Amino acid sequence: MPTTAASPRIAAAVDALPLEPHFRVLEIGCGPGVAARLVAARLTTGHILATDRSGYAIATCAAGSRAEIASGRMNVRQVAAEDFVLAGFEKPFDLVFALRVGALDGRHPALGRRILARLAAATTPGARLFVDDGRELPIDR
Repeated sequence: MPTTAASPRIAAAVDALPLEPHFRVLEIGCGPGVAARLVAARLTTGHILATDRSGYAIATCAAGSRAEIASGRMNVRQVAAEDFVLAGFEKPFDLVFALRVGALDGRHPALGRRILARLAAATTPGARLFVDDGRELPIDR
C-alpha cells in the first residue's frame, strides 16, 4: 500500500496517460513516487522506471514502493534527466511522463532540449512524452 495518498492533481495526470498494461514507462522527476505507484498498479506485464536527480527523493520513493518493486512492475534510479541513458539490460520505453519538471515545462529550454535528445535514444519509435496537465511534447528523432 502506498505511503502517500495521491493528490487530485497527480491522480488526474495519471488518469490522462494513455497507458497500456504492457508498456514500459519512464517517469522523470518522481519525487516520493506517488504517480509511479499509480502507474505500476495499471501495469500487468509492463514496467515503470521512476527517476529523480535527488537521492532523498529516490530513497523515499523506494521505501514507499516496496510492493511494486518486489512485484517486478517498478524500479527506481537516481539520475538527472539530462544524463539518462538506458542501462545495458533495459529495453526502450513506450511512454514518458514528467510532473512539474522545470526543464520540460518551458522554464529551462536549453536543458529541455538536452533531455529530449536523451529521451530520443531511450524510447521506442512511437513513444510519447506527457508533461504536467497532459500536454504532449514531441520526441524528435
